Amino acid sequence: MGTEGVRTDRLGLLLGQFDDARDTARARLAGLGDEEYLWEPVPDCWSIRRRGEAVTPRAFGPGEWVLDLGAGQIPAGEYAEVARQAAGGMTVAEIADDWSVSVERVEQILAGTAEPEPDDTPVTTIAWRLGHLHFHFAGPWEWTFGERRQEPKLLVDFTPSAGLALERFWEVIDRWRDSVATVTEEELDTVGFSQYPYSNDADYPFASVLAGANIEFIHHMAEIALLRDLWRTRFTTGGPARAQ
Repeated sequence: MGTEGVRTDRLGLLLGQFDDARDTARARLAGLGDEEYLWEPVPDCWSIRRRGEAVTPRAFGPGEWVLDLGAGQIPAGEYAEVARQAAGGMTVAEIADDWSVSVERVEQILAGTAEPEPDDTPVTTIAWRLGHLHFHFAGPWEWTFGERRQEPKLLVDFTPSAGLALERFWEVIDRWRDSVATVTEEELDTVGFSQYPYSNDADYPFASVLAGANIEFIHHMAEIALLRDLWRTRFTTGGPARAQ
């Protein structure tokens, strides 16, 4: 395999990784139908639902269909991030608002007296994973390359149509990629180049934000790929695997 034209600069490496993941995801999502898109493999999944049928307290979206979102919580693995926010000058009230939890909960975490919350993250549908990714690329684009005006939770009109969801999703992903390709070396090092309000992006150099966005895309697409495998084999049965 030749190396002619292969970029080894920071932006080139990040774009190359994203391009590879995007191409793999496009192929992996080919043929996605509505039934599979909305399939709930276990009870109590998070998904997209009609507004009047939402089962989670913070489900959101601008239209008829909303994306499930449960009560706010701070997992034990994020306690260090809370401490970092406080050390960086955020008030307890601001931190509580950022995580959608009570001021008392933040005070307990900072004092080291908080009992860890159970990890009760639900299984999610392909529709939820795709909607979550769509939201988390539409918002950062608006607050990095756009006008930084629109409320992120109003940017994505969720839909029960797999075909329409994918069409809208790839438009956003391609727009993100094209905008990232214009970033300069100076901007890569700029803290606060992204001002996305539902994250701590503003506290980091943009190169770190891009690396995090790549990870977000890759790991959620891997989950979607697994759900597609489970859908494809959902009616098959077999005995225990033989020892090798």
